[in-house]
Parts: sequence; C-alpha cells; structure tokens
Amino acid sequence: MKKMIQIFTYAAIVFTFIQTCGCKTSDAKEDTEKSRVQKPTSANEVSKLEQALIDAGLVDIQTIEPGIKVELKYSTTDNFMKMDMYGDFTKAYLQPDVAEKLAKAYKLLKEKRPDYTLLVYDCVRPRSIQQMMWDSLKLPLEEKTKFISNPQNGSLHNYGAAVDLTICNKKGKALDMGTIYDYIGELARPELENRFLAEGKLTQQQVDDRKLLRAVMLDAGFKMIENEWWHFNSCSREEAKVKYKIIE
Repeated sequence: MKKMIQIFTYAAIVFTFIQTCGCKTSDAKEDTEKSRVQKPTSANEVSKLEQALIDAGLVDIQTIEPGIKVELKYSTTDNFMKMDMYGDFTKAYLQPDVAEKLAKAYKLLKEKRPDYTLLVYDCVRPRSIQQMMWDSLKLPLEEKTKFISNPQNGSLHNYGAAVDLTICNKKGKALDMGTIYDYIGELARPELENRFLAEGKLTQQQVDDRKLLRAVMLDAGFKMIENEWWHFNSCSREEAKVKYKIIE
C-alpha cells in the first residue's frame, strides 16, 4: 500500500510539472504571435513629414501620374549644400491642382518626345528646410535672394506650389542642360542662354533641351523664373497665400 501511494504521488507531481510547462510554452507562443501582429511593417510606416503633408491635403505626384520620375535631391547629399535634409523621405508632394498641371506637362512632353519623361528634383519644401538652406548659403543678401526665397516671406515651394525638375531619357538619365541642378551662377539663367550659346559656354542641344522643358511646363500653366532653368511656379506668391497654407 505504501509503495502504491508513492507511485501515485510521483505521477501527480509529473502531471503538474507537464501542465505548468505546457501553459508557459503556450503563453510565450501567444505573446510572440501577438507582438508580431502589433508591430507595424516598414511598408506601412509613414514618416512624420509625409503624414504632415497628407494631413495638409497635398498629394504624391506619382499617384496622379506614375510615369513621372522622382529623385529628391535634398534627400541626398547631391545638392549645393552637400547635406541630406529629408532623410528617408523620398516622395514628391504638391498641392492637388499643381500636381494635375504637372501631369499635363508630362503628357505634353510625351506627345513631343515619347522617349522622354519628367524627372522631379524637388516639390513641396517645408519652411524649416527652407530656413536650413537660407542659413547655409553664405552669400550677400542681395545675391542670396536671387537663388533662395527668404523663409520669413515664404517660398512657393513652402506652399507645395512650385517644382524643380528636368527631362530624362528612357533609361532615366537626365539630359545635359549645361549646368547641374541648383547651380549658383549666371549659366543657369534662361534669359542669358543666347549670349552663352554665342560664347560657346552652352551648346545648341543644351539650349534646345531647356526650351523643350520650358515649352511643356508653360503650356501646362506653370511660370518660369529668370534665375533657374529647372524651377517653375504654379502661381504667384500672393495667389498661394490666398489658396494654400504654408507647410512649416
């Protein structure tokens, strides 16, 4: 009898141990599965900057026209400041009506040159980024304002109403426009192209390609500026102040 009691007691201890371990294993597995479900994937994550643009009503231009290519220069170090100011943000956002104009320019370009497409370098630019650029450009005030709008006044980029871009071929290579993007100097000025052509500082092909970019952008409703071949405004600053809110 004593031996039987010992056997039953041992069996009860073993059974209790198995149950306890089984529950812990099951609970651990459940916690692991729960954490997997709750953790967002990178594909679903939206940066604070992008969410702010969405909340402000701006749109990703590639959702309007997927054929437009984007290479945000200020999300790289390939810019005049050699600084990455956007980090992981690589999309181009504009006000909806401005994005529609850009889509129209894309279609006009395709009609003229089916092998070409638009390549966007910058669209909306929060005023905080504008301030960084303003502070980093070491030029006299009179010269500085030719290339960067004073952040206190607000740039059309700050409203999502301006775009910097070029043309690229079907391989995605940007056409040679005679200067790099955001070149600081007279060679970037559209109004001086004929002089530089005569002096041999610009080629006929470079001038023709600049004219092609201007033609499709102007026909789509954009306005050019005198200092930069790559920059186009959708409206005046006064109109932007009425129609849009500045992106801080």
